[in-house]
Amino acid sequence: MKTSINFKVIKPDSEIHNFRRKTFDYIRKELSSNNEYWQEEKIGDRVAKIEAYCKDKSGRKLQSNAMPIREAVVVIKEDTTMKDLFDLSQKLEQELGIRVFQIAIHKDEGHWDKESNEWKPNLHAHLVADWQDLKTGKTLKHQSFHYSKMQDLTAECLGMERGIAGSVGRLEAVEFKIHKKEEELKALEMKINEMKTRLEGNSFKDLIVKEADFLGFEHVKIGKTIENYGKAFKLYNAQLLKNNDLLESHLKQIESLKLQTESQKKEISDLRSKNTLHITNPNVFAGEKKKYMDSVIQALEKQILSERLSNPHYSSMDEKNLTLEMSRICKDLSEKNNIPFSAFEEIFKTSELLLDLFSMLSLGAAYNPEPEEIPLPKKKKKRRNIRY
Repeated sequence: MKTSINFKVIKPDSEIHNFRRKTFDYIRKELSSNNEYWQEEKIGDRVAKIEAYCKDKSGRKLQSNAMPIREAVVVIKEDTTMKDLFDLSQKLEQELGIRVFQIAIHKDEGHWDKESNEWKPNLHAHLVADWQDLKTGKTLKHQSFHYSKMQDLTAECLGMERGIAGSVGRLEAVEFKIHKKEEELKALEMKINEMKTRLEGNSFKDLIVKEADFLGFEHVKIGKTIENYGKAFKLYNAQLLKNNDLLESHLKQIESLKLQTESQKKEISDLRSKNTLHITNPNVFAGEKKKYMDSVIQALEKQILSERLSNPHYSSMDEKNLTLEMSRICKDLSEKNNIPFSAFEEIFKTSELLLDLFSMLSLGAAYNPEPEEIPLPKKKKKRRNIRY
């Protein structure tokens, strides 16, 4: 059995849903006793702590568009325990800094199979997590390989098979849904054809009511026979209308899923073409690299200026201490913005740029080339044409 984990921004009614604080029409109440719940803290209380910590750590309020609380739905097995989910929570915190503070195991959701009338449970758990980076006070920054790591940890801790990763997995999932819908469509068509056959065949002979007279000859009882035919036609007509409605609904869903599939295929094709162009065309590769390196240089200059304004003691530092401070600034910038440290090493290979950046840190002169008392117009700083 495959599992998956998918974190999204928390919904306003999350606690009401997760802890079953009201009745929902899509659950089986008699199975709700099988659910399990755990919480370290309420969502509102945790948000207040996050906002206070962000203010204390960074000196700024938490941004209004930040998503400090997120919730994941995890596919589980019948025998998945709360301990399994605790283990997963610990791994998520150790590996990715994600701190889970609420868990709800749901075993009362699912659906009835239309064919077999069998209950198909939707076994899952909700993990509500604190998404704050304790080093910066801001929200955690993750890249695509981190989300892949989440899937690995989930499969490992729950003892289940890992779901399909990446865009291809999403595409296959959509195509799988189309396949299932097409199978349902075929089943409906078979039912309709079967009913048509029964209407046209001899099966309706069973509806004819006959009685023998005193001589032993059978005669059709017209009244009862007509009554039986009337009931049968009403039943089949209602079934046909129902199946036609289902057929139309499924056709619409199939068309919608096909459009999604085409969109996914185009997205994957475009990404592959772009990656191929970057790899095979040296001019494009060099151009993209230069754009990226220029953006890193700009970010580094802004960070140095910020440090210089808040720490004027840099002007009295010797070369060794300045080098250590520059290394620290680059490391912080790398961690906060997911910039590979090799990019900074590339920048410092250029001697002119190296001197400019250290001069900016120690003197601040690069941002104030003219004396303040001389009202000269500001000159636009030209970027050096540096080859990487």
